[in-house]
Amino acid sequence: MRGAALYIGALLGPSLLLLPGLAAALAGPASIVAWSGLLVLSGLLAWVFTSLGTRIGGGVAEYAAAGLGARAGRVVGWCFLSGVVAGAPVVCLIGGGYIADLVGGGMTAKLVAAALLLLVVVALTLGGARSSTAVQLVLVAVLVLLVAVAVIGSAPAGRAENWLPFAPHGWSSIGAAGSVLMLSFVGWEAIAPLTGRLRDPRAQLPRVIGAAFAITTLIYLALAASTISVLGARAAGDVPLADLLEVAVGATGPAVATTAAVTLTLAATNAYLTSAAVLTAELRGPASSSRGLQLAVLAAGLVLLGAAAADLVSTAQLVSIPTTLFLVVYLCCTAASVRVLSGPVRACAAVACAAVLGVLAFSGWALLVALPVAIGAAVLPERRPAPVG
Repeated sequence: MRGAALYIGALLGPSLLLLPGLAAALAGPASIVAWSGLLVLSGLLAWVFTSLGTRIGGGVAEYAAAGLGARAGRVVGWCFLSGVVAGAPVVCLIGGGYIADLVGGGMTAKLVAAALLLLVVVALTLGGARSSTAVQLVLVAVLVLLVAVAVIGSAPAGRAENWLPFAPHGWSSIGAAGSVLMLSFVGWEAIAPLTGRLRDPRAQLPRVIGAAFAITTLIYLALAASTISVLGARAAGDVPLADLLEVAVGATGPAVATTAAVTLTLAATNAYLTSAAVLTAELRGPASSSRGLQLAVLAAGLVLLGAAAADLVSTAQLVSIPTTLFLVVYLCCTAASVRVLSGPVRACAAVACAAVLGVLAFSGWALLVALPVAIGAAVLPERRPAPVG
């Protein structure tokens, strides 16, 4: 059970607090099709990354390098790192949205709260604060409990007419919703290190992955369906869990959801930045300082949140930036898997690669952000270890 909890903890995070509403805004009730398709892709990615972890070890950069060469490994490493840097302000924006919904103030309060959350988490990370695995698991358990209360408690308020029209923005909007929702499925690449915690991975892994996949599928689909069925026209809001909890338990629901959102935001962002510091050392050398990473996160936050304040980008566009960078990572890793794996999992990797490419095609202008990162990483000279003595 602990093994399944670790895998679930790697998949669930603050994005679950925003994306059901954002997907509903983009595709209406048809967003459930995007959720379902991505859950199938999630299962394929689970199998592929588990196979890569048991065969190659290491992380995403090593996976890409094993199948596509060192240059591809650098591209994947820098795209993943850039996704974390761009994603930290977006995660803080999720927490800021719940604070603004509770206290009022609209977009201004949301952006100010997001900026404050980002400053707090960077300060905590610089101060050496670390979010342990145990804390992460407790927070995920709280999130699952809140989703269960929200879904079950609000179920009597669901209405069949809220599912019509099913695709108000056209069928192509499903692809746009999918390209944003992919942020909820970032996490399978973290599976490889977790396999080392199992006593007998070969025997335990299928059961653990099966349990984790079944539970996350149930959580995602239940929350997405409830958001549409219960909230109707309000489904396109920034705080779907708060709105569902208000229906389920009354006026205290939004306060509970906000407390959970802020706590999850701080813990998850701290965990992301801690992992990114390790990857930075691998890409730039052990002498590199994490202070530069924190400054990059603050700079990205200033640019992205400032652009949102100036009404130059929407929340969906902000989410699409780190999502597209992570999609590039998944594309390279699944392509590498076709070359290094064999048997049924190789065919699975080929299908996953094609599916990721299809989702990536709907990323739109965010590709203009990912492309320079990928090209820059590809032309970087290979870092060689310093001579000894």
